[in-house]
Amino acid sequence: MACCVDGSVRPKILVTNDDGIDALGLQALVRVLVSTNRFEVLVSAPDSEKSAVSHSATCRNPVSAQRVHIDGATAFAISGTPADCTSLGISKTLFPSMPDLVISGINMGSNCGYHVVYSGTVAGAREAFLNGLPSISLSYDWVGGTNKIHDYTLAAEACLPIVDALLIEIKNKTYPQNCFLNICVPTDVANHKGYKLIQQGRSLVKMGWRQVISETQGGKMLSTMTMDTDSSTSTDMDGVAMSQEHLLFRREVRGRYIEDNTDYHALRQGYITVTPLGALSNAEIDCQAFFKGWLPSAL
Repeated sequence: MACCVDGSVRPKILVTNDDGIDALGLQALVRVLVSTNRFEVLVSAPDSEKSAVSHSATCRNPVSAQRVHIDGATAFAISGTPADCTSLGISKTLFPSMPDLVISGINMGSNCGYHVVYSGTVAGAREAFLNGLPSISLSYDWVGGTNKIHDYTLAAEACLPIVDALLIEIKNKTYPQNCFLNICVPTDVANHKGYKLIQQGRSLVKMGWRQVISETQGGKMLSTMTMDTDSSTSTDMDGVAMSQEHLLFRREVRGRYIEDNTDYHALRQGYITVTPLGALSNAEIDCQAFFKGWLPSAL
């Protein structure tokens, strides 16, 4: 059991993500946690990118765990999903004891509004919550061409006070058991406006589909919900003989909806958003009321 300089036991923090164990965000988070010398840091993260896999789990095949080197941490690259990584990491089969806190992140790109449904990062924290462990999903509103690699370190440092405060509540057994925290850090993290407790909204990147003629046409969708467009690849389909038996389609961004006074709106204003989440998916009250009257008359 690891101890601090004063002889006290260091709390264990399990780190996972959905961008993969080599991702800059996870590496920065682990580096910052280790540098404090206050935590025992464990890592159980996907061996490759698993963005937007939501809460999928591996059931039919074995999952492999490969020991990897990350300074100051005990780390394994896992062949499964983020939910698999958390489940394995807290199971006492990969590590000898359970962590005190699970942190999933730092994700490249925000996870607000309806996007928490798609997010593997949020699922990594939700899996811990479903098993009775305190957890945080941590995302950074990274913008390519604007942000620098060092900004991930700033994002991790900005969230460290929340981690410290949560561990005090956990130690005192006063941490609420019916939620986990979803934290998003704004693009300009160096000049953030502070921490804001705010509810999840309905914000959503609106997606569409476009038919393409090759695997490379049109670029790929990044985990930041933006397109990495390959301008050198032609998108002109005129005159191209397409097989009706084998069609290719690629997702593309069609627009973005931002709901006022909710998590994504506050994030865009420059706040570090703190949103308690659960796992229930109850409909709005007006829907409950409608179907309460509708069901008896419909059947």
